[in-house]
Amino acid sequence: MNYSNNRRSSTLTPELIKKYNWRIWKALIFGVLAFAIFILMIGLGVFGDIPSFRAIEHPKSNEATEVISEDGKVLGTYFVKNRSNVNYSEISPNVINALIATEDIRFRSHSGIDFKRTFTIFLYALTGKKQGGSTITQQLALNLFSEEGRAKNFSKRIIQKFQEWIIAIKLERNYTKEEIITMYLNTVDFGNNAYGIKSAARVYFNTTPDKLTIPQAAVLIGLQKGITRYSPTKNPERSLERRNTVMALMVKEGYISQDEFAGEKEKPLNLHFNAASNNDGIAPYFRSVLKSEIKKILEERSINKADGTPYDLDRDGLKVYTTINYDMQVYAEEAQKEYMKTLQDQFSKSWKGRNPFRGMEKLIDQGIKRSDRYKALKLEDKSDDEINADFNTPTKLTIFTWKGNIDTVMKPIDSVKYYKLLLRNAMMAMDPKTGDIKAWVGGINFEHFKYDQVKVGTRQVGSTAKPFTYAVAIENGYSPCLTVPNEPVTIEGYGKPYTPGNSGTPLPGSITLQKALAYSQNYIAAYLMKQVGPTAVVNEIKKMGITSDVPAVPSICLGTFDASIYDMVGAYGVFANKGVWTQPNFITKIEDKNGVVLYESKPIIKVAMNEEVAYVMTRMLRGVVTGGTGSRLSYKYKVNAPIGGKTGTTQNNSDGWFMAITPDLVAGVWTGCEDRAFHFTSTSYGEGANSALPIYAGFMRRVYGNPNLKVGKNDFAPPTSGVSIVYDCNQYQQQEQTPTELDKKLGF
Repeated sequence: MNYSNNRRSSTLTPELIKKYNWRIWKALIFGVLAFAIFILMIGLGVFGDIPSFRAIEHPKSNEATEVISEDGKVLGTYFVKNRSNVNYSEISPNVINALIATEDIRFRSHSGIDFKRTFTIFLYALTGKKQGGSTITQQLALNLFSEEGRAKNFSKRIIQKFQEWIIAIKLERNYTKEEIITMYLNTVDFGNNAYGIKSAARVYFNTTPDKLTIPQAAVLIGLQKGITRYSPTKNPERSLERRNTVMALMVKEGYISQDEFAGEKEKPLNLHFNAASNNDGIAPYFRSVLKSEIKKILEERSINKADGTPYDLDRDGLKVYTTINYDMQVYAEEAQKEYMKTLQDQFSKSWKGRNPFRGMEKLIDQGIKRSDRYKALKLEDKSDDEINADFNTPTKLTIFTWKGNIDTVMKPIDSVKYYKLLLRNAMMAMDPKTGDIKAWVGGINFEHFKYDQVKVGTRQVGSTAKPFTYAVAIENGYSPCLTVPNEPVTIEGYGKPYTPGNSGTPLPGSITLQKALAYSQNYIAAYLMKQVGPTAVVNEIKKMGITSDVPAVPSICLGTFDASIYDMVGAYGVFANKGVWTQPNFITKIEDKNGVVLYESKPIIKVAMNEEVAYVMTRMLRGVVTGGTGSRLSYKYKVNAPIGGKTGTTQNNSDGWFMAITPDLVAGVWTGCEDRAFHFTSTSYGEGANSALPIYAGFMRRVYGNPNLKVGKNDFAPPTSGVSIVYDCNQYQQQEQTPTELDKKLGF
């Protein structure tokens, strides 16, 4: 009886079924409502900010600013993340196909979330396998709006995943599939400081995204499974294996044939690796100065973003178009590297058996205090005794040599001394007609020595200043053919009487001004200074664009003042440009990442001297090269063209200069040590003809060898109105010998 009652009680009655069904429905409805509220709370930003529609329309990403040469090539970038964006049409289909085949095979059909793939990951998990559940759109959402990347905390990961869903759906509603995949490829990290497909193509293969081959695309897409694990630079074998896996998936999805796969999978990686850093690329000194100049321009003109905040060159993806010619820049850097090896050997041999540091304790101490090592030790609150001990303790150091960086063990104080005896060099070349700077080499190695010697630094100019005094004399009626006794001259009336000596043995007797300039005779320069006075020369120098301090004293005729290469090239441009000074310029325009022009440069031009005087000076400067201190340009280095120039060597051979002009290109080269106290021991090595001119020669040989540069070998054109100043010395002598009407009346 009891058994029968228990059996009846366990039977589900319609009432119980209805009751249980209602409970299930309530639980299901409650779960759906709770999930909906949860999603709503995520959408409202309760668990963290969700980007607004405006943010979706204008996603923020750290985008590198590109510095572009006049011929459209990228000189380098400024970045926190080395990212440069491209359009869909600029990406090879190989990249698109490899990405879809590997990361999201239903990319073209889903609406941001691939639910089939999402739920199958649970089945994979039950069998012990792992599979990513994120679509390309979800990964884009993570890349664009999560600075920290994938969260490590489990609960945060869950919330982050749902945030991705919401953002992914918004992205899909507002962008086409092409736009989404382009944004993804522009934001993804490819390792080695390459963000985005454009940077990755350049860093790993030295190419552009539209030219990426199937295996190259597979290598880059393969990195997305693990940037370090499948890095082609750190783990090339794994990278090769992963590349082939990606290509196999492309076969499976029908993007490439089995035969194509068979032909490509045996090929090596064939990297053309170019590590990305702010220091890499050509013209690093130029780009450093340029960055400061851009900031100054944007600030002074109050050029800001739409929201009123200032532009960030490392994040806002500007495009800076410059006047630098890519090939000329390469040629200038090559010419420097080629000759400075030889010159450094000459310098080192000149000091063999001598102690260059005798009496230089103060300079060595200054070198120590300027070093990064000293500054770092100071930040660690090290005492002077501790710092001194550190600098005198052998340690592992990487030092610069012309054969490349060398890892060695030496005392840091010895590295300071080593660098004191390392020659520095700088060069700039400019189109005198436009003022456009074509090449800029601010030092010998930006990694080790960041001080720019083209525009930032100034050095004593020596005899390269003599043409300024000569130009004033020509303006005042002196002919290049005037003969003057080559003997000491004393100039009075400007403080202590000034009687300069001559470098080396002076040419005997009386010589023409032309010959005096050609052979850089100090006595004749002093003679002209005595005639025209220092004030007139200073005024001329300032009109020609020299911005540094030039005192009105007689010694400036020998170049005792300091000036930058930037200013000196601009000044010599006056001779080449018919007396017109054009401000040296290196920026064409600045655009934002959308191509909106923020700034365009305008030439600054002024007449500095009479066109006729400028032309006569070109003849005199040509004489320096054809038969004077610059003649080795043709007889030794075989640069045969109508080039004018002037060598310069300062006291104790501390600075060597060569300034050169052609109708199409004006250039200046300087060589010397960091401190003027360290210098060549002989003029034969230290003079500008040996320490600076050969670098110009190497540069011009390359320039003339490239017809695409259109730098001709034409001579300077005389003024259309003619030249009344006699510069043909044969004609001048005939005139001197022919009696004038006044001579006849006076009985001469």
